[in-house]
Amino acid sequence: MAYIGNSPEKGNFRKADSITCSATATYNLLVGGVAVNPNQNQCIVSLNGVIQSSGNSYTIASSQITFSQALTSSDVIDFILILGDTLNAGIPSDSSVDASKITANVITGQSALGATPADTDELLISDAGTLKRVDYSYLKSSVVNRPNVNPLIINGNMDVAQRSTSATGVTSNGYQTCDRLKLQVSDAGTWTVIQEALTSGAAYTDGFSTAFRIDCTTADASVAAASYLYPKYMIEGQDLQLLKKGTANAEPITISFWVKSNLTGNYQLTIRDQNTRMCTGVYAISIADTWEKKTINIAADTSGVIANTNSEGLALEFWLAAGSNYTGGTAPTAWEAKVDTDRAAGLNVQMSSSTSNDWAITGVHLEVGEFDADTLPSFEHESFGDNLLRCQRYYNIFGNATGKVMGMAAFYTASAAFVGPLTYPVEMRSNPTITITGGSGDAEATAGYALNHSSQNDWFQTFSSSMTSTKECQVYVSSGVSATDGDAGRCKTGDSSANVGKIEASAEL
Repeated sequence: MAYIGNSPEKGNFRKADSITCSATATYNLLVGGVAVNPNQNQCIVSLNGVIQSSGNSYTIASSQITFSQALTSSDVIDFILILGDTLNAGIPSDSSVDASKITANVITGQSALGATPADTDELLISDAGTLKRVDYSYLKSSVVNRPNVNPLIINGNMDVAQRSTSATGVTSNGYQTCDRLKLQVSDAGTWTVIQEALTSGAAYTDGFSTAFRIDCTTADASVAAASYLYPKYMIEGQDLQLLKKGTANAEPITISFWVKSNLTGNYQLTIRDQNTRMCTGVYAISIADTWEKKTINIAADTSGVIANTNSEGLALEFWLAAGSNYTGGTAPTAWEAKVDTDRAAGLNVQMSSSTSNDWAITGVHLEVGEFDADTLPSFEHESFGDNLLRCQRYYNIFGNATGKVMGMAAFYTASAAFVGPLTYPVEMRSNPTITITGGSGDAEATAGYALNHSSQNDWFQTFSSSMTSTKECQVYVSSGVSATDGDAGRCKTGDSSANVGKIEASAEL
């Protein structure tokens, strides 16, 4: 239908809330109790049954209508209708807008945050459909930010045991089975040390199939003052720079592990650095013969910088038995200068007290930062191959089985045979100490090694070491061999299981 003048606004009518007249010309405009601000040309106003003329009989400004003259209490505003596509709905009253009234693109076009949020900045999250506020500091603390690519503890799952899976009659310091964990023992019983295979228990269901275990075979029920027993793990200083130790930004650390023993009571983990400073954590084994997971927090230390070298930076001591030289003090929860009487002060058991006693550990895990059992990041499992290579930075073994080709070429001189180089799988931490174990003679039945040349074997007892570096070593033999000068051959271990030869390269801390 044709119309005169401007095109009318299109939309839905809204009726303003009823207004009671009084001795005034100005009244508030509300729709559903909410102030509105319509264009007066989009309104139809009826007063006392007569449609009023916009701009003449009334004007609208902001959210108020003003009539050309004051009304009386006997006047009746029949209705005010508001028409238009766009309506200024004013300010909603409290709790009048719910999620169903907000569109998904409500934040579209807002400016992006140009910097890291402040800890007190709040974000909205949906908790099962309910919007909740949360400080950025809480979200930040919940995010795992590992500054290290690989686990700081090597072989924490005890999978690698290059030397052996079992050693008996242990009464002195040394590495016996699981790589990187050294048993320190002095006048505190006799021990069998094994790499234990796990088939059940909480540690097993958490993903650990092997453990380091010690069993008492000769007891020492009353240890002397200077006696001790503890497995020890050492870390290079250059692997610990991320701790920022000795600086104002020093980081706390969290150490966790699975542990089991028949002997319940309090045990102590002591952390020592290269500056003879120490800190400790006491943990309890509560249930006998049951795997329990322990989490220990070690405070940040703004003193005692750890040198960026391949020397020992930190040592972890898991105390199991100790004399009064190590138990007479107080276990510190803050870093202090090393005090020997504090090193096992929280220990109230003596693992060496009975041949019934045993202790096992696996899943040793060090994280930068302070965590509890619920927030601690998961153990970082490596492939066996990667784990082995990291262990071989500290220890390599060649041979150790009958008739095993050692991968070394040999060449003869008139009176000796030189074999090498014996190349390590990875560069070792430092020039290693070479230990060569041989047989008891130069005959096939007693020889530790054999050189095969010209379709025959030269059987001999042992090698000597001539040169070594972080990448390789060379060995030679000058007795039990005979061949033409310039002959070449290959090396293997002997055929007698009682006289198996092995060559060990150790660069342990």
